[in-house]
Amino acid sequence: MSGESKIVQGDSITWSRGAGELGLSDSGPMNIAEICTDRNLRLGRGGRPALIHQGHAGDPRTYTFEDLKELSCGWAAFLAEAGIRPLDRVCLFLDRVPELYIGFLGILRLGAVVQPLFSAFGEEALFQRIDDSQASCVITQRRHLGKLRRIRERVPSLHTVVVIDHDPAGKPLRSGEVAFSMDDGRRKDFPVARTFGESPSVLHYTSGTTGKPKGALHVHGSVVAQYLTSKVVLDLREDDVYWCTADPGWVTGTSYGIIGPWSLGVTQFVLDAGFSSERWYAAMARHRVSVWYTAPTAIRMLMKDGAEATRGHDLSALRHMCSVGEPLNAEGVLWGRQAFGLDFHDTFWQTETGAMMITNRPGLPVKPGSMGRPFPAVTAAVVDPETGEELREPGQVGMIAIKPPWPSMMRTYWNNTATYYSKFLGGWYICGDRASVDEDGYFWFCGRDDDVINTGGHLVGPFEIESALLEHEAVAESAAIGKPDPVNMEVVKAFVALRPGWEPSDDVELSIMNFIRKKLSPLAMPQEIEFVDKLPKTRSGKIMRRLLKARETGEQIGDTSTLEDD
Repeated sequence: MSGESKIVQGDSITWSRGAGELGLSDSGPMNIAEICTDRNLRLGRGGRPALIHQGHAGDPRTYTFEDLKELSCGWAAFLAEAGIRPLDRVCLFLDRVPELYIGFLGILRLGAVVQPLFSAFGEEALFQRIDDSQASCVITQRRHLGKLRRIRERVPSLHTVVVIDHDPAGKPLRSGEVAFSMDDGRRKDFPVARTFGESPSVLHYTSGTTGKPKGALHVHGSVVAQYLTSKVVLDLREDDVYWCTADPGWVTGTSYGIIGPWSLGVTQFVLDAGFSSERWYAAMARHRVSVWYTAPTAIRMLMKDGAEATRGHDLSALRHMCSVGEPLNAEGVLWGRQAFGLDFHDTFWQTETGAMMITNRPGLPVKPGSMGRPFPAVTAAVVDPETGEELREPGQVGMIAIKPPWPSMMRTYWNNTATYYSKFLGGWYICGDRASVDEDGYFWFCGRDDDVINTGGHLVGPFEIESALLEHEAVAESAAIGKPDPVNMEVVKAFVALRPGWEPSDDVELSIMNFIRKKLSPLAMPQEIEFVDKLPKTRSGKIMRRLLKARETGEQIGDTSTLEDD
């Protein structure tokens, strides 16, 4: 292991230390693509695998860091010739193909702003995001081209659609559509745009409980936080094969599925295929995955098949596991120990923060169910939601708050500065999540601010209920919401997906209710349980409680564009 990959500890874990290791200065130019490509070549990593990509067919393709440089230069040159200028927004509307990851760097090299979009978005979701950003270009595949064509006239800013897999013998392209083959377009070099720490880089849209999606704008200086947290929390080393299961349409898939590992010169594996425990374990064994970053929802899906499903695969290379997307239940940590002999290290952060804020990092004990402690370069607290004053007594529930600035913090919401400024109170960025802090400084998630259930004047966190539900032998997945009640204001309603071999019945419902009554309290016990085949989730794996609550109360459902495929 090289000296550069050695984990820095204690007081030395600072943003300035990260910038120094990357050779960056506050006033000098910096470009994420240059750091992920040219810098790796200067350090002698050109021949090292950067990307191992395995698609549905199962045949992997490997790209070295030298390939990454030449192919991303080809992208930058092609886009420049197509009329894309610095600061133009360029959308990536692609499945998890190599062009998505490498094109991301090409756009940044040109100085344009990259706007990743989930390939499962429907027409209206596409329109809202492209129209709001006034994107100039969308890079896509033939299978998604029809959606773009149907909204094209509604977005006059969109002058170029790039199709990566056009078949000249098939249907012809239309005006404003151009074909590009990444493999044929490689170039030895293309000038890096003169961008700086505050130059815009990535525009990620995030859905709230109300209103249109909001575009969180990030800058090139974010790489400092993504580099340092990848090094310290993910514990990435130069000889690792790293797998981040997140789609780059979600911020995890860019911050830690592109920027973080490649800023460290680490090989990453991408699996572009559907979920099954057998497929995942086989891929991890085949490619000797050593560091794994995944979502609690995926972990719970793996738990359904039991720890024994790992036994037929050689997972001996796996040495470190982390989770992201929603708090990881204690049961998931305990199951990870049983299945892999390792702890899942949960991490907390958001699209708006751009990088990990509260983490379970190597060297610190993992408390199952806890979000961990603030990353050493981060100042975090729980604060009073009305005053922004820090709540210092252990166990007090308040809003999670982060002290600005930090390198990967969003700089604004695109075309929505008023909402951006509303996120700050008393000198803190308010995350919108409630938590408590224990006597050891560990954070414990209580729920989104608008998810907390007020029953008889007592605040009950849905996550606590859901965690307890998952400990019942019949429960595979769970969600809890507050259902309006004329006496108690709200009562708890639970939505439960059962494990294989269990069927809905009055006896099962009563068993689950009594289990929660005993496990937590009568206030937390669900007054109603609805059995479902599966729970609505975003493609990033978060259960959409607001969708369940809206259906329950008859309110408008709102934006569901990030809802996963049926």
